[in-house]
Amino acid sequence: MSPLPRLPAAAGQDDAGKPVIWTVSVSRLSELFRHITPEYDHLARIEALHLGFDEAARHIRERMASEGCDVVIAAGSNAAYLKGRVSVPLVVAQASGFDVMQALARARRLSARIGVVNYQKPMAELAEFAATFGLVIEQRTYVTEEDARAAVAELKASGIEVVVGAGLITDLAEEAGLQAVFVYSAESIRRAFDDALEMARQTRLEAGRGRGRRADAAAGDARRARRGLNDLRGDSAAMETLRQAVVLYARSPATVLIQGETGTGKELVAQAIHRESPRRAANRPFVAVNCGAIAESLLESELFGHEEGAFTGARRGGHAGLFEAADGGTLFLDEIGEMPLALQTRLLRVLEEREVMRVGGTRPVPVDVRVVSATHCDLEARVREGRFRADLFYRLAVLRLALPPLRERAEDIPMLAEWALKNALAALSARPHPNLAAEIAACAPLLQGYAWPGNVRELRNLAERLALFLAAEPLQALTPAFLASLAPELGRAVTPAAATAAAAAPAAAHPESLAEVLARFGGQRDAAARHLGISRTTLWRRLKAQA
Repeated sequence: MSPLPRLPAAAGQDDAGKPVIWTVSVSRLSELFRHITPEYDHLARIEALHLGFDEAARHIRERMASEGCDVVIAAGSNAAYLKGRVSVPLVVAQASGFDVMQALARARRLSARIGVVNYQKPMAELAEFAATFGLVIEQRTYVTEEDARAAVAELKASGIEVVVGAGLITDLAEEAGLQAVFVYSAESIRRAFDDALEMARQTRLEAGRGRGRRADAAAGDARRARRGLNDLRGDSAAMETLRQAVVLYARSPATVLIQGETGTGKELVAQAIHRESPRRAANRPFVAVNCGAIAESLLESELFGHEEGAFTGARRGGHAGLFEAADGGTLFLDEIGEMPLALQTRLLRVLEEREVMRVGGTRPVPVDVRVVSATHCDLEARVREGRFRADLFYRLAVLRLALPPLRERAEDIPMLAEWALKNALAALSARPHPNLAAEIAACAPLLQGYAWPGNVRELRNLAERLALFLAAEPLQALTPAFLASLAPELGRAVTPAAATAAAAAPAAAHPESLAEVLARFGGQRDAAARHLGISRTTLWRRLKAQA
């Protein structure tokens, strides 16, 4: 392969324009990586990560939040584990057929009874090879380390004396007292490095073309997903499951319905789905609209566009709607439950026909848009109440994601609090205390005992409040007493059931409660809407429906 061309410095590259490659392994593959790396030092900045599986995935996600990497190289089960859990491009080092034959030849010199353990599926060609050369070869497969350990034990029990496989397998075989032959060759690792360099080159060239197409940066920023998989923070099982679902759903063109309480990060998840999808790889737009924040008369024009003269005040020459603006990309419909029934019918037709008719227009405009919608309310209950079309619900909810509230992943709260506080201090040009992690740990019982009805958004708001006081008093330690003095709400017992009820209150408000809230705020609709956690337009719409 020809040397990698010199590219402009960017995230993931040093001043010499070299791409960054991380190799990931925990077995004897590390030695092979270390042996081959010097051959590529002049072409790339290569770093070895001696980690595996969940530890490696967590390490990569944390570092990608603050630094860049162009490609990760891994092999076998480790590579398979990382594939759905990190956003950085991954090259899987694979043993060639020649590697396998060489390994079997070495194994034959050690014993006539050979075992081969392969990841996920057996090698069908080995049966013919064994018959041709008069070898006794038994095959086993594995997915987890427990599977691998059991496979090696079975082979030993059946009289196998030498085992051929990847690093994990050879380590386990030697641990069991068997002889082992490593299947990877130096040539297969060189091929992985070559593939990684080519992948980095293609990524950089595509990024360069994308920068050229986005010459008007202001318009480009408005239609770009700024957040990705690395922004879905948390090490809890719930967040790991969510990240895996994002990567999986990103591969599909189907609609996605995201359900979750306010502040759980529904738009962040929508952006991550877009960034992990082929649409993001092709630099296609991400367009978001809050269906509850725009008056019904304007929402139709915003979504579907209008022709000149369609209504009083219509823009001269007409106006393309958000569906047309998102053509080729993703349209995120936030608070879809607030969409009026009349517009629900039009939206369903667009989803079914893949074309949009502008207000006042006669010519349908074809659009290729993936729709991701979100809601904090129970849409199925609204379908039963006749407030949301059943056919639209099932069309929007081909794929579903339920975001966990913060109280259900309390183990993530200290880490999130530290992250939010560091960001808030940085915004004030203040440095965090060197022992901030220990201070957060001391405050953890107070933070984790609160139900966080506003979820991560509320936690971030608290961090900004704390940062303001800590920046003003640099010698002030973050103690539980200090935290309680600035956030007395943390001392109030809020049960999960009460928090859930509070989060659902705007959607389930009765006519009396709306009147009471308006009376409490002297008829000021802005204040009443803020208290209910809804927009002024949504409040107006509900009052109108009750009239």
